[in-house]
Amino acid sequence: MNSLRSWLARRLLLGLAQTVAVVLLVFALTEALPGDAAVALAGDDPDPRRIEQIRAAMDLDRPALERLADWTGGLLHGDFGTSLASGRPVAEYLSAGFGPTLLLAALTVALLVPISVGLGVLAARREGGALDRLISSVTLGVYAVPEFAFGVLLVTVFALRLDWLPPTAVGYGTDLLAHPAVLVLPVLVLLSRPVCSISRLVRAGMIDALAAPYAAQARRYGVSGARVCYAHALPNAVAPAAQQLARTVDWLLCGVIVVEALFIIPGLGTVLIDAVAARDVPVVQGLAVIFGLLAVVLNLAADLVAHRFAPRTGVAA
Repeated sequence: MNSLRSWLARRLLLGLAQTVAVVLLVFALTEALPGDAAVALAGDDPDPRRIEQIRAAMDLDRPALERLADWTGGLLHGDFGTSLASGRPVAEYLSAGFGPTLLLAALTVALLVPISVGLGVLAARREGGALDRLISSVTLGVYAVPEFAFGVLLVTVFALRLDWLPPTAVGYGTDLLAHPAVLVLPVLVLLSRPVCSISRLVRAGMIDALAAPYAAQARRYGVSGARVCYAHALPNAVAPAAQQLARTVDWLLCGVIVVEALFIIPGLGTVLIDAVAARDVPVVQGLAVIFGLLAVVLNLAADLVAHRFAPRTGVAA
């Protein structure tokens, strides 16, 4: 118990240091804009009034350390600043885009875990057999297809040719849950590669676990094959898969730009694309901070799961 508390304290301190580093890095990259940041953000044909507005909005006449202190102080209170393009709080953009992105991520993860674990266990229990080779070949082939190409293929077949599903989310608003047909193709695209990678990790972990001495000892004591597989081998096989799942959830929540752009879903990826196109630095900064915090939290959770199920793997703090 003491070792777990010590490990958790070290990981929390590391997560705090990473969070501070993310905030400092985002601010430093903004400061590194070449030349006058206000002129660069004003566009190719800058208007002097527009430049002054940007300079006032970003407090560019003040020392950088003062602006950093004010910005981080605002972040601690949930204030991400004000959009240069619309004058609206950045938090409004984040909250508006987070709903569709969270919905896509939740649906994807809800399907991803049972499918990938089931395929990995099934392939491991039939190691070297026809079913194992089939699952390995299909997952490898699907993983090799880029998301954009796979999405275009699904739209062409199921939306344009068969007319079974809508090709995009245009006209359905932000309440996508009320129109589940809109979500089918995006979720299939989001599932394609993570299912392949996680199922292969589960398969490899299960094969190693089933070949371990404790599994052989359990069989000698008459423990059924299913119990050895699911009660003993599977918990020890999920550690690397849990860390890959955390990276996948991080990718899903940090705005899956390609998928959201392809299906015109008003999520965080679309917010980021629009902000970059409009050179709206406060919105980009807010998104970068949120994405960084999500990565820190999810990796901490993955390390905790890995440490809980396989403490002997020695997860580094």
